[in-house]
Order: sequence, then C-alpha cells, then structure tokens
Amino acid sequence: MKIHDERYQEFLRRLRKARVDAKLSQSEAARRLGKTQAFICKSEVGERRVDFVEAALFARLYRKKLTYFAPALSGS
Repeated sequence: MKIHDERYQEFLRRLRKARVDAKLSQSEAARRLGKTQAFICKSEVGERRVDFVEAALFARLYRKKLTYFAPALSGS
C-alpha cells in the first residue's frame, strides 16, 4: 500500500484525531511514548510510516481500540 493511498490517509486522520481527542499535544504524546515531537509530527503527516507495533502503542496511549485506526476493519 502506498503512503498516499486513501486508506492510509484515513489512518493518518484518525491518528491525529485520537491524539486531539485525548487532549494531548504532540510534545506530550512524544514524552509519554519516549519519542521526539518530530516522531509524532512525521507519523501524523505521513512523512514516516507507522508500523503495527507503533500503532498499538498509539492506541494504548490514546485509549482507542486498534481497530479504530483501521476503518475497513472497524466497520466505520
């Protein structure tokens, strides 16, 4: 799947929304994950690809089910 694929773009929209819904800044999310703010930013805009393990870490931090990030799997 290409990074510009519409399904991946939807994943990125949901990734950012989950952080905003959790009321976390990029810097705070990064601190809690032990990453840099640039890591969060690049993940959200698609400059770096998020792997499954990272998606699971984001899901736990943002208190979302992993399927939230995969609309084709969650039925939404």
